[in-house]
This record gives sequence, C-alpha cells and structure tokens, in this order.
Amino acid sequence: MNTRRSFLETSAGLLAANTILLEAEPAPPQTAPSDRVRFGIIGIGMQGSGLLATAVSLPGIECVAAADLYDGRHTLAREITGNASLPVTRRYQDLLDRKDIDCIVAAVPDFWHKRVVVDACNAGKDIYCEKPMSHTAEEGFDMVAAAQKNSRIVQIGSQRVSSIVYGKAHELYASGAIGDVSMVELTLGRNSPTGAWEYPPPLDLSTKNLDWDTWITGAPKIPFNAERFARWRCWKEYGTGVGGDLMVHLLSGMLVTLGWNKPPRSASALGEIVRWKDGRNMPDLHAVLFDYDGVPVYVRLGLGTETPELARFMGPKGILDVTGGEIRHSPQRGIDTSPSYYSGGFPRKMRAEYEAEWHAANPMPREAIVEATVYRSTDYDDLSPHMMNFFHSVKSRKPVTEDAVFGNHAALACHMANESYFRKGPVTFDHASKSIRG
Repeated sequence: MNTRRSFLETSAGLLAANTILLEAEPAPPQTAPSDRVRFGIIGIGMQGSGLLATAVSLPGIECVAAADLYDGRHTLAREITGNASLPVTRRYQDLLDRKDIDCIVAAVPDFWHKRVVVDACNAGKDIYCEKPMSHTAEEGFDMVAAAQKNSRIVQIGSQRVSSIVYGKAHELYASGAIGDVSMVELTLGRNSPTGAWEYPPPLDLSTKNLDWDTWITGAPKIPFNAERFARWRCWKEYGTGVGGDLMVHLLSGMLVTLGWNKPPRSASALGEIVRWKDGRNMPDLHAVLFDYDGVPVYVRLGLGTETPELARFMGPKGILDVTGGEIRHSPQRGIDTSPSYYSGGFPRKMRAEYEAEWHAANPMPREAIVEATVYRSTDYDDLSPHMMNFFHSVKSRKPVTEDAVFGNHAALACHMANESYFRKGPVTFDHASKSIRG
C-alpha cells in the first residue's frame, strides 16, 4: 500500500540537471572617429563613477565633459577618463548647451531625475538616467511627455533589462516552458552598513567644495548635512528607499521575462524600520504584494538579513528561478505517477479494484525523474550591454531596451509600494488620472 510519504517522494522524483553556458555577444569593433559617440556625464558619485568607467571602456565612446556639485568628483572624473584637462563644471546646464555633446549620462539623486531628464530633452539631448526613473508617480509622466515631445531617446538604468540571463528567461517563458505564469516571487536581502546606505561622506566635504544650496533644491531647506548628501536614499525627501534602489531591478527583470509593460493594478505593503534606526524615514524591511491583472507578485526586501537575489516564476508546467548569473528551469509534469494515496482509506478489495483500474487507464510507465536545466553566464555583465544599447540608439535612432514608458511603469510599482507603506493600507493605480489612490 502506498503511504502518503512514499507517494510524495515518488511524485517529486529525483531532480537531475544539466548545465548550458550562455555566451555573451562579442564586443563591437572599434569605430571611426566620425562614428564616435561623445557624451557628458552629470553626477560622478558611487553609481556615476561606475557608469563613467564602463562607458569609456566601450569602443567608440568618449566622455568630453563632466558636471557635479561636489568638486572632489571633478578630480575623480579626470582620474577615471585619464584626461587631466577634461572640462568639468558644477552647472549641468553647461553640458546641455554644448553642440559637441551627443548625449548625456546622469546618475543623480532620485529627486533630481525629472529636472535633469526634462532639461536634457528640451535641449535636444538624448539621456541615460539611472533608476528609478522618477521620484514621484507624477514626475514620471512629465518625463515621458518631455521625451515624446522632443523625440528624444531616454534609457533608464535598470540593467536587468539588457541581461543575457533575463533575455534567456524571456525566451524560455515565451516558449511555454512553465505555461502561463500563476505567481511570481522576488526577494533580496542585505546585511551590512554599506548595504543599508550608511555610506561614509567624502572626508573633505564642506560648503566650500559643495554647492549645498543647489543640491537641496526641490527639497525642504536644511543646513548643510554631510550624511544627507552621502546617504540620501535613507530619506523620502530625496530618494525612494529599497523600492527605488532594489525593487525596481527585480521588477524590471520580471517585466522583461514575462513580456509585460504595465504598472500593477494594486499594491499592499508591510514594512518597518527594524534595524537601521539612524534617523532615516524609509523602511529597511519592505514586503509587498502586487496585483498584475490577477497574477500575484510578492516582493520581499530587507536590509537586516543577507539573502540571494532571486526571481521565481511559477506556472503549471514548472518553475524558472533566476538568480545572479544563472537560470534554473525545473519542469513539473503535474500528473500522478502512481495510484492516489487517498486509496489508503479504501477497504482492501476496493483499493485493489481501484488500483487495477488506474493501471489499466495508465498502461505506460510514468518516470518520476524530472530533469532540470541550468543556464549559466560565464562572464555575467548587464551594465556594459545596457549602456552600449543606449549609445547605439543615439546613433541609429532605433528604440532602446528600456525607454521612458517602460521605466515609468517599473517606477510606478515602487511608488505604489511606498505609498502603501506610508498610508498603511492597499493602494491602486488609476489610469484615468494617472495617480495612486488609497
């Protein structure tokens, strides 16, 4: 007689796996000087310095000017580019006025995104802007309008969109590997002061080398504060918390995998400042349940426990797990491989009759072994292809992988998560008014 345990073990089967390596596309060849893309960068801080280093390493790409409100980053820009005479300025508008600059790369705090993107578009400049696209839901629509009105290319910097791994995940899902998605789980956790944005301010930072009055523009006026400058993600006045820093990556990867380009219908969040009670007002633990037209999407982000980045897509035919530089496809047959253990509650004669009927209706042997496939990137890099996609689009005028509409939809979900947290209740997105409602 089958016991429940033996039945479950048989149904689950043994999980075998084979590994397939994902090969990135070869780097494009060097280009002629006439085909080079010349860009200016606005913001050379933690993220901006990485963008600058990546951009100048790409063939045919040249940085010709840099802008930052902190003078120390002028020195950094020259160090990264290897150009001791690189033009630098505190006024980003100087870059927008230059005719020899083809496009802009911007890595500024969230509350500066709309200002820089709209100004760039109005000045006739294409722009790559770091994620999340906007600081508020309303700003995102203004940015989309500016891009469309001026026929400008806007690429938002959620690199998962250009990842070879998420590209393969989309291919697998589109081929029916797991059937229609029924639920998604997105999780990520950190456990360190740096991971919680407790960054060390520059050692020499002062109002002598930082234009604090300009930096604080658009936010409540406060005296110079080095920690606010370096750790702006901790406060809603300047940033969007774990939503805009981490959630937007997970959601962007999900949208690409599933071929979606829309905001959720609703969001219901729970969260708190659990560990980092350092004066911040954004939660360090945020759990959100989104409704994407009937598909529940659960997101868990925390800054108090280290957990891997994982995107899990579940359907009737199996699971896709995307984590780091690999995908694990675990098929599920969704069938009984032996008579139901429920028959253990039948009298002996009835059970024998049922089992005989079952075997007669299922004459072929049903193997319990299910083979999983792991797709792994040998040299995982999603930033370089994401930036190169932007620079190629500047020249070709072909669409980018993450335009303003897509970036806005991903950002809207993060804004809804934050609104639900602060309102302490579910919120919905109203398409007619383009607003988040309680």
